[in-house]
Amino acid sequence: MATDTEEPTLTVDELAARAGVTVRTVRFYSTRGLLPPPAIGPRRVGHYGPGHLSRLALIEELQHQGMTLAAIERYLEQLPEDLSAHDLAVHRALVASWVPDSAEEASHSDLERRAGRPLSEEDIDRLSAMGVLERAGGADDPDGYRLDPGLLRLGVQLLDVPIAHETILAARTVLLEHTRSAAHELTRLFRDEVWNPYRERESDPEQVAAMKSLSAHMQPMVVQALVTAFQRSLKEELRAAFATE
Repeated sequence: MATDTEEPTLTVDELAARAGVTVRTVRFYSTRGLLPPPAIGPRRVGHYGPGHLSRLALIEELQHQGMTLAAIERYLEQLPEDLSAHDLAVHRALVASWVPDSAEEASHSDLERRAGRPLSEEDIDRLSAMGVLERAGGADDPDGYRLDPGLLRLGVQLLDVPIAHETILAARTVLLEHTRSAAHELTRLFRDEVWNPYRERESDPEQVAAMKSLSAHMQPMVVQALVTAFQRSLKEELRAAFATE
């Protein structure tokens, strides 16, 4: 399983394949300073690691937001230099949280190329249980899949974690139930305390401008708050659960 301390071992061709971009794109981003330089190994061959993959995924999401390369450069310059691959992945998830859902079509060979490893039927079942992909193949393409490229990297890392398939399904059910409940209550609160009062005063230009600003920022702010609250709660629960061991 890849970790932030994993040594950079990917060649530029492997990095491009895992990220779903071309080698030319990787080199272009490097010359623009969007990617940190690779570690130089024997024979002056550059090697890349998880941080480069996470940064490429973040750049892709920012492009989906419609940002120009110049704007992306300014955006990345504001990030702390010591962000780990995991931190970048979380940051990318927050950026993607207000982008419309988009799934990519992939064959089994494409999927393995993006994953950077062979995938067995058991692996496919586990990735499906995690919501990373779903089988989409028909009679003409029995090995076709629809996958979430943002979740693929994390899902592949979790394949090496010794968790039973049933446990993954149970965990996903718990998360879906509680996040749906939180989303329902937050939506009700927004509707009753913000939206309805606004509609009563929508003739006020200042109110219209304030509502547009709130609408543009509400979802990422809520997602950030939920992620932060969940991380803190999980740490407290794990600390309490395993304190005696």
